[in-house]
Amino acid sequence: MRFAALPLLLVPFFGPLAHAATSLSVCTEASPEGFDVVQYNSLTTTNASADVLMNRLVDFDAASGKLVPSLADSWTVSDDGLTYDFKLHPGVKFHRTDYFKPTRDLSAADVRFSFERMLDPANPWHRIAQSGFPHAQSLQLPALIKRIEATDPLTVRFTLDHPDSTFLATLSMGFASIYSAEYADKLMAANTPEKLNSQPIGTGPFVFGRFQKDAVIRYSANPDYFAGKPAVDTLVFAITPDANVRLQKLRRNECQVALSPKPLDVDSASRDPALKVEKTAAFMTAFLAINSQHPPLDKPEVRQAINLAFDKTSYLKAVFEDTAEAANGPYPPNTWSYARELPGYAHDPEKAKALLAKAGLKNGFQTTIWTRPSGSLLNPNPSLGAQLLQADLAEVGIQAEIRVIEWGELIRRAKAGEHDLLFMGWAGDNGDPDNFLTPQFSCAAVKSGTNFARYCDANLDKLISAGKTTSEQGVRSKLYQQAQAQIQQQALWLPLAHPTAFALVRKDVHGYQVSPFGRQDFAKVSVKP
Repeated sequence: MRFAALPLLLVPFFGPLAHAATSLSVCTEASPEGFDVVQYNSLTTTNASADVLMNRLVDFDAASGKLVPSLADSWTVSDDGLTYDFKLHPGVKFHRTDYFKPTRDLSAADVRFSFERMLDPANPWHRIAQSGFPHAQSLQLPALIKRIEATDPLTVRFTLDHPDSTFLATLSMGFASIYSAEYADKLMAANTPEKLNSQPIGTGPFVFGRFQKDAVIRYSANPDYFAGKPAVDTLVFAITPDANVRLQKLRRNECQVALSPKPLDVDSASRDPALKVEKTAAFMTAFLAINSQHPPLDKPEVRQAINLAFDKTSYLKAVFEDTAEAANGPYPPNTWSYARELPGYAHDPEKAKALLAKAGLKNGFQTTIWTRPSGSLLNPNPSLGAQLLQADLAEVGIQAEIRVIEWGELIRRAKAGEHDLLFMGWAGDNGDPDNFLTPQFSCAAVKSGTNFARYCDANLDKLISAGKTTSEQGVRSKLYQQAQAQIQQQALWLPLAHPTAFALVRKDVHGYQVSPFGRQDFAKVSVKP
């Protein structure tokens, strides 16, 4: 066969071909509570705000287990552990949007503003935060940070009241994101401070576009990002509560990344040639919080009975489909200072009945179980898990009503202590054991709302505080092991599981990694055209 020769078509060359815009769509399981991350403590909100829009002075690198520079290029710590000086990266730009045009780069004044609004009751921004500052309050930062100074435009000094071995790691957490003081001043002058929560400005890899609750969040790449423009031009969070629908959207290429898959979907995706499964051991604990301020849950025997009544083995098999490890306490097993000698509570309904009788509740009592409507990494099947708990409690005479509450409302009401039994989970942010203890078991965390057990004990508080006053890991481990023993003896939680963190990804997506802390980094993720 011969082909006819075609005439040569000459096309003038005007320069490089136009860049083909690329978009990354991520199927997420719930809406954020807002975008002013300092007011909230849920991972969903951190992912949608701090992780994509903001930066912190330092970051925690999970691979190396070390703190690394971010907005601060370097830092020094005084010999007495009380003074921290941070040198800021020069030329960092804040986001330019249709609602804000910055006139200056990041400076030490922005760092001061970002922390002082959380720490100083006299700061005008402090008084108008509707949800308060749960992380700053539970971590007791107002008592820890004595003074913040801008010693020059690119140097900020933190002076502490007392040494704290967790301070640097704390600065890598989402709530420690740095805001624009200039933008805040503009909003305050216009009497629209609430826009900090709905029209966020940061220095991060993506710029906020639009949010439609329970539907979608749209972002665009930050062309001025100090760490380099992201590999994709637009980022979309497709809010999809149903895990089955997330997988369907992934298969139809409506999403390129699907978060919080059900274990069964992980197995299905692993056999799909168009998909790949990313995973890591999660630095997280799923648990049932027992409100120790609500009688009869205020009695240790009752809380212990709840632990003994629950068939955890059956729960893990049914809800996590054997993709999670049983939890005996607050810490994941890969945490230094993990108390391996504490075996947890066995499944023993008869002993549970005896403890209830000892507490004067031979005929049981009535209570409520709160859970979320949609599945997540720490609770893949909320409805089934609640039903299993309900059935096991009924076996020992405890009649529990299941209440399914929308995620944002659940968090808000649980922080106010309205719950009895609450399916919840906690993700460590920075690899430090204290990141589980102070936010979940300190007295300050009862006030801030993150202590869902609502338990305040002077001895436990002393152990937690003492663990932060030294950098000696051996000393800290002994203190934390004592704390774990008290937490277990008091049965403040019904510890459930340490999950494996999975994400389902299309094979044309490159550079995405699952974080053991549940954080999301899309700055270097690319999609093959």
